[in-house]
Amino acid sequence: MEETAPRPRMADPVRAAAVRAFLTAAVALVQAVTDVVLAAGHSWLSAPLLMTTVLTSVVATWAVLDVWVTRQVWNQRNGVVSSPSSAARTLRRERRRARRAARAARSQPGAAGPRHQPRHLGV
Repeated sequence: MEETAPRPRMADPVRAAAVRAFLTAAVALVQAVTDVVLAAGHSWLSAPLLMTTVLTSVVATWAVLDVWVTRQVWNQRNGVVSSPSSAARTLRRERRRARRAARAARSQPGAAGPRHQPRHLGV
C-alpha cells in the first residue's frame, strides 16, 4: 500500500495571513447572504449592509493577496525547495560535466601546455 507524503507545514507568518484571509472572507460571505435576505424582505438595512459588504470584500481580496505576498517573501528569505526538473539545475549539471571533461583532458599525460601561465613573466 502506498502512503502519500505529508504536506510540509506552512510557515507561521503565512499561516497567520491565511487565517486572517479566511476569517475576512467568511465575514464577507455572511454579510452578502444577510444582505440578500434583507433585500428580499425590502428592509432599509439592506443599503448600509451592501456598502459594508463591498468594503469587506475589498478587504478580503487584499487579505488573500497578503497571503500570496507573504508566501513569496517567506520563500525568498528562507529558501525554496528546487524541483528536480528545473531548467537551472539542468544547466548547472551540463556545466559541471563540461568542467569535469576539461579537467580530465588536462590531466591526461602528454597534454599540451602547462597548467599555469604566470602573467608577470610577460608570457
